[in-house]
Formats: sequence, structure tokens, C-alpha cells
Amino acid sequence: MATQLADTHARADILSANLPPLMVAADRVAATVSQGVHGRRRVGQGETFWQYRRYEWGDPIGQIDWRRSARSDSVFLRENEWEAAQSVWIWSDASPSMNYTSARNLPDKSERADLLALALASLLVRGGEHVAALGHNMTPSTGRNALYLLAQAMEERSLTAGDTAAGSLPPFEPLPRYGRAVFFGDFLEPLEDLYKAIGGFADRGVDGHLIQILDPAENNLPFAGRARFEGMEEEGSALIGRVEGVREEYRQTMEELQLGLKDIARATGWDYLIHTTDQPAEGALLRLYTSLAQPRAR
Repeated sequence: MATQLADTHARADILSANLPPLMVAADRVAATVSQGVHGRRRVGQGETFWQYRRYEWGDPIGQIDWRRSARSDSVFLRENEWEAAQSVWIWSDASPSMNYTSARNLPDKSERADLLALALASLLVRGGEHVAALGHNMTPSTGRNALYLLAQAMEERSLTAGDTAAGSLPPFEPLPRYGRAVFFGDFLEPLEDLYKAIGGFADRGVDGHLIQILDPAENNLPFAGRARFEGMEEEGSALIGRVEGVREEYRQTMEELQLGLKDIARATGWDYLIHTTDQPAEGALLRLYTSLAQPRAR
């Protein structure tokens, strides 16, 4: 066991030397967002006092703080802060379509997805949570080494990503009930395939978050005139004589896809966010982190 642990740390150290720009960028994004939130405090089964709250019908009588209530005309409950660390499995799409960018001054979708994935992990471990890469049979862990292991899994995934769209869907892994999953990708797949992939986790009681990463050009098709579009996942190519003529139809198709993703999220009880690569990563991370901090209905 000691040898295996030493090997793991050695691999993590090698990886940290090979990926400094991404790790540094992720830490910077996480640090910026952490200044905008005040911990992930929420009511739960802990020992640390959080707040008093007025008694409401149906609240457990055992939580009434009689000493505090005696000083007022109202009855108050004593609520403690949730202290149980949760485990979060993270997946980032590495399929060929994620390599797209419409402008040199924009990151490609894969770069932004990986940045958000690592920044989220950095933010979570700062709060004592445990993280793991989905599809690698990893035991969730916390601390700096957890970030290195996640980055290593992402690097290995990038090197072994297939040439087809098969890698566009998160691989199924039997996660424990009440686990959390966060998926980053463009999700430009048939809705029935997406529902099947996500439903497999939801059926096991796993809570999840879908973050759709898109290039701004994929939202509005801003090109004009004659253009040839090359498929990045063996779809072939299409020559369009006048892009303006198909823009409205394209936008409608994209809108239908996003409405379908919203329906999938609603049906499974998951959350769905859209992020375009021309927007600051901090905004998307803050929205996601805030969503993760909310208690989930069971």
C-alpha cells in the first residue's frame, strides 16, 4: 500500500510539472470565485451552530431552543451547519468537436471545459469536499493531490479520445446513491442518447449538473456568404452557397436542442447551465458552485 501511494504521488508530481499553465489558471479562477462566496454553509446534521430560525408548523420539536425562545414571544429552532463532506465526480468531454474555436482570441471548448473542471475541483477541495474523475474508477479524495489525479485523468482521456462522437457522452459508472456528478461538454448529440446517458445516473439517485460549453458562433452562426463546413467527428463536409439563408433554421435547431436539454434536466432533477467561451470562466464557475451548494430535494 505504501509503495502504491508513493507511486501515485510520484505520478502526480510529474503531472504537476507538465501542466503548470492549466493548474495555475484553474487556481486563479477558483481563488477569484472563492472571494465571492462565503463557504458552502447550509443547514444539516453537524455540530457547529449556524443560526436561529422561527419555528414553523411541522418542524421537529426536538430542535426547539427553549432558552432562546424564552427571551422572545416567538419559538425558535437552533440550526447547525451541514458538515458531512460530499463526493463529486467530474467529467470533461474530450471528443473532437470540443477542439473547435471560431476566433484566434478565443479558447477552444475543450480548453475551457478543462479549466472549469479543474477550477471547480480546486474550489471544492478548499471546502473539504472530495472529488474524482468519472470513468476511471477513482476513489474520491481531497487536497492538492486530488487535483493532480483529476488533471492526470483528463490528460490520459485527451490522449486516448476516439475519432468518433462516442466519446461525447459521459461513460457510465455505478456511483453511490446521493453522489453528485458534474459534466462539461458541448452535448451536440441526439437528445435520446443524452437522456439515456444521464438517466442512467439519475436512476441511481445521483444528483447532477450539465454545463454546456459552446463557442459563440455555434449559437448564432454569424458567418456570411459562401462557406464550407467540415465535420469534426466524421460527419463529412457541407458547402453552403449563402450562409445567411440557413441562419434562422440553424438557430431554431440549436434552440430546440437546448430546450431538449432543459427538459432532460427537469425530468432527471438535474441542473443545466450554458456557457460560451467568449464569457469569463469565473461567471460560469460561480453559478455552478452556487448551484452545488443548494440542498437537493430527495
